[in-house]
Amino acid sequence: MKRLGILGTFVWDTVWTLADQAAGRPLETWGGMSFSLASAAAMRPEGWEIVPIAHVGADLLGRAHELLDTLGGIVTRDAVVSVPQPNNRVELVYTDAASRGEKMSGGVPGWTWDELAPHLDGLDALYVNFLSGWELDLAAAKMLRHFPHPVYADLHSLFLGPPLPGGPREPRRLPRPAEWLGSFDVVQMNAEEFELLTDTRPDAPEALEGVYCLGPRAVFVTQGSDGARYMARRGLLQPGESPSTVAHGQVPAVPHAPGGDPTGCGDVWGASLFCGLLGGLDVERAVRRANAVAAAKLEHRGGSGLYEHLTARRGAWDAEG
Repeated sequence: MKRLGILGTFVWDTVWTLADQAAGRPLETWGGMSFSLASAAAMRPEGWEIVPIAHVGADLLGRAHELLDTLGGIVTRDAVVSVPQPNNRVELVYTDAASRGEKMSGGVPGWTWDELAPHLDGLDALYVNFLSGWELDLAAAKMLRHFPHPVYADLHSLFLGPPLPGGPREPRRLPRPAEWLGSFDVVQMNAEEFELLTDTRPDAPEALEGVYCLGPRAVFVTQGSDGARYMARRGLLQPGESPSTVAHGQVPAVPHAPGGDPTGCGDVWGASLFCGLLGGLDVERAVRRANAVAAAKLEHRGGSGLYEHLTARRGAWDAEG
């Protein structure tokens, strides 16, 4: 069996969609890496197992293990490590169907390289989900260049400033972007984060080329209802194709009913995409399937129960290729 490590942060979410605000009652549920774990567990290729890697506040450690009990394919929990700090809690307040502000409390520490390195032994791929923004510091991220297997990074919270007492986390430009992006084989960001990085829309001519030239072998930009855009080296994770040619394109979103909860869609999208690539799908097919899985996430609120929701759909997605 091969092993896919999922490195991130468990987060207890309080979610206020527009509908929640109208009703005066939020949803409280697991968020954070619960989305990427559920998606990876549901969409993992045949012959792969999942290894969660996370610091968890002792106040929510038991509940985190209860969540892991509901997921298939979890091979070990040795890298789920209790820490004394209060676990991360985030309040998400939507201002429209897709945009939101975030207020965070608590905060478990990130991993130093010396702490993380032993947990990478035996892994065949690593997915890094920046949910707090300090899961790894830059020094540790740069050491991943020595990891001999594919590393995928959703850069999301690297684009958020530090938590402020009582206030939302403010978007920021990514410091030292070339060093960050050059640390990973595959990087993901959304359209707003792409603009923070480049001062350019992702659909502008040669916009993705400028990011691709910073070092990753693939760049993916999620665009909500506009689908996703990519630039990736052919034969990205599979032998047999020339690595000298580059594919790029835009894949439209899967039509879905209005409404739904977009919280975690990017995390679901990224884990599904990486699993598709690891399973041998070409880039465009992997993006198309990730779009479908993210659309299915809109129908389900929170990370609890998401694994079962996605697993029930997998047969249809496999049949579609």
